[in-house]
Amino acid sequence: MNALIQPCQISHTGLVWNNHFHRLGPDFYTSLAPQGMPAPYWVGRSFAVAEMLGLPASQLQSDALLQALAGNQPIGGTQPLASVYSGHQFGHWAGQLGDGRACLLGEINGLEVQLKGSGLTPYSRMGDGRAVLRSSIREFLCSEAMHGLGIPTTRALCVVGSDEKVARETLETAAVVTRVAPSFIRFGHFEHFAARNQLMQLRTLADYVLARYYPDCQTASLLAANPYANLLMQVTERTAVMVAHWQSVGFCHGVMNTDNMSILGLTIDYGPFQFLDTYDPGHICNHTDRGGRYAFDRQPEIAHWNLYALAQALMPLIEDKALALQALDTFKPVFERTWQQLMRTKLGLVAGNDNPADHPLLQDLMALLTQDRVDYTLFWRRLSQAVASQQFAPVRDLFLDTAAWDAWLLRYGARLAGVDQDETAALMLKTNPKYVLRNYLGELAIEAAKGKDFSMVAHLLTLLERPFDEHPAFETYAGLPPDWASRIEISCSS
Repeated sequence: MNALIQPCQISHTGLVWNNHFHRLGPDFYTSLAPQGMPAPYWVGRSFAVAEMLGLPASQLQSDALLQALAGNQPIGGTQPLASVYSGHQFGHWAGQLGDGRACLLGEINGLEVQLKGSGLTPYSRMGDGRAVLRSSIREFLCSEAMHGLGIPTTRALCVVGSDEKVARETLETAAVVTRVAPSFIRFGHFEHFAARNQLMQLRTLADYVLARYYPDCQTASLLAANPYANLLMQVTERTAVMVAHWQSVGFCHGVMNTDNMSILGLTIDYGPFQFLDTYDPGHICNHTDRGGRYAFDRQPEIAHWNLYALAQALMPLIEDKALALQALDTFKPVFERTWQQLMRTKLGLVAGNDNPADHPLLQDLMALLTQDRVDYTLFWRRLSQAVASQQFAPVRDLFLDTAAWDAWLLRYGARLAGVDQDETAALMLKTNPKYVLRNYLGELAIEAAKGKDFSMVAHLLTLLERPFDEHPAFETYAGLPPDWASRIEISCSS
């Protein structure tokens, strides 16, 4: 360490760093320090995540922490590293990948803290190890938006920007987003060691994950008391629940490669994501995905495919193919059950009040939304408000085939007969968000940030942290997107 550079001291805050992943040994990572950025500045900060870490709000406004999270100053107690993994990308084996632009600092309060965009690593391949302001703002806002919606996700503490130039399709400026999660281990970590027949390291990694994140799998007789099959089953079920939540809110991930799948069932790696505007099940949000592998309606299928890849990697430990298949077979029923529950709640149909007619009622509604390309978020919010006011005209205005809508509404009204309308409406308004991170809102925030105006980043964060609240001062952000929004193209470089 340069004698002129002293570690960033935050010990007076009471924070204690731990480095569990580092203790796995050098087969799993390369130790390296993040590369600094000149003249960093705050772009966005989540004080909610700071509180979760036990970091005082004053620290998140200090120059010392700004410099540390820009990579310009080491933080005492951390042992920074970039982990190695492999994976399937767009359905093809890509071989060794790894943290090509991320640096794991360590853990605070059991949560890993990672800098994304912190410079070159041995796994950068042809990249420069940097993230750009555009992608960092998108990841920061969407991480917190998904948490606000109640969807399992990694979190984001802040974005730090710099005027350092980065070459993409055009010259852009660099940024680092500080990400937080219980773990950043992916399916690809297991694929890496299985592909290399490094079975000792594969077992070490699996035992680490079991001990730290799935201790019940070691003792419960879920699948013939096989802890590795139990692990596969629980990862399968968590992934099914996560994807069911995506489908219920109209979220497209965009690049569901196995190296972008969390072993904890968290939404991870926000690149070419999108919340649907008009409801189109076949929508492809990633301009790079020319074959439509990651189209919105294929997300459950792809998640299941990725779980098969994880199962293949774990087979040397599970050993029994029948047990692995039994674990994987939990995906479809868990996904379907979770999705049905979520969608019934969006309709205000409370648990325990099931009706055989609910499934065709929902299916016919989704077909009608598809046929008329209805704005997905706006429809559900207006329906919630209509149940409260019994004024359904604003919902009807969203449809071209008003006769079909009127016929469906009669069935829906009959289903709600005898139900407490106020309770139902209150449930729906807490379930159907008023605000989501539409692509055009992200673009507006990014354009303003390029001019050093970060106010819209802050405004959007406030809305997205509490997306079910009214926020009347920002009513325009809850309306139909402008025409130009449909021309936004988001690619893997995003």
